[in-house]
Amino acid sequence: MREYNAIAMDLDDTLLTSDLQISNETKKALLKCQEDGIIVILASGRPIYAIEKYAKELELEKYGGYIVGFNGAAVKDCHTGQLIMQKNLPANYIQELYDLSIKNKVYIHTYVGDEIITPHNNSYTEIEGKLTGMPIKEVSDFVKSIDQEVVKVLMLEEPEYLKTVYDKLNCDLGHRLSLTISKPYFLEIMDTGIEKGIALTHICNKLGIKKETLIAFGDSYNDLSMLKNAGLGIAMGNAQVDVKKQSDYVTDGNNENGIANALWRFVYKETPLYKIA
Repeated sequence: MREYNAIAMDLDDTLLTSDLQISNETKKALLKCQEDGIIVILASGRPIYAIEKYAKELELEKYGGYIVGFNGAAVKDCHTGQLIMQKNLPANYIQELYDLSIKNKVYIHTYVGDEIITPHNNSYTEIEGKLTGMPIKEVSDFVKSIDQEVVKVLMLEEPEYLKTVYDKLNCDLGHRLSLTISKPYFLEIMDTGIEKGIALTHICNKLGIKKETLIAFGDSYNDLSMLKNAGLGIAMGNAQVDVKKQSDYVTDGNNENGIANALWRFVYKETPLYKIA
């Protein structure tokens, strides 16, 4: 019996190198895993739209893989092309979150359709635009410009200050909403009960596999729920220190084929040098 049936991984600073590519070695390892019947799941804070090109590159449609977007608020079955889960942020929170962004002197943005909506463009939102490939639309009235439910809202600032804002808001809002820090300058706010780990449990139940047969890879705080709930939680070599401490194993960095090296070791019981030879 196969020890592992599924592999879940974050994108930025985990699957992707610093230039936002999947290394050839990692791609080969993941394609081999899929050929051998292991399900691959891409689990990111990004919108589904901004994950699909990597799912296509890894042939998830062919092999029946899944996309987890918005930190677990949306799940797409790549084989059918259908969303099997999506949970939006209740509309009544938009005004409150906008007011809190003003009060705490942080930037704010969200997604409407295929656009990033913000009242003030800034260097952090520009990073999100580059990562997702989504255009940025600066609006004069943030609240009124949101004419539909959104999946999440982000607050943005330099990491040290944003962490203090997270601690404060999590204390005030944590019983009503899900808050997490993805990149150090991204504080993401979603409806209650949204986590990557919960979304992965949903997928495992759908597939009829045990969580103990899941390997998860991540680098930041929003990955902790899936790293802890997986049978084998692996932090990247470039991961946050707290994430490494709470993982079962630390692999090489995202620029050193960390995922591929761990897969050869734990799935195929081979070292990278043996595999190359």
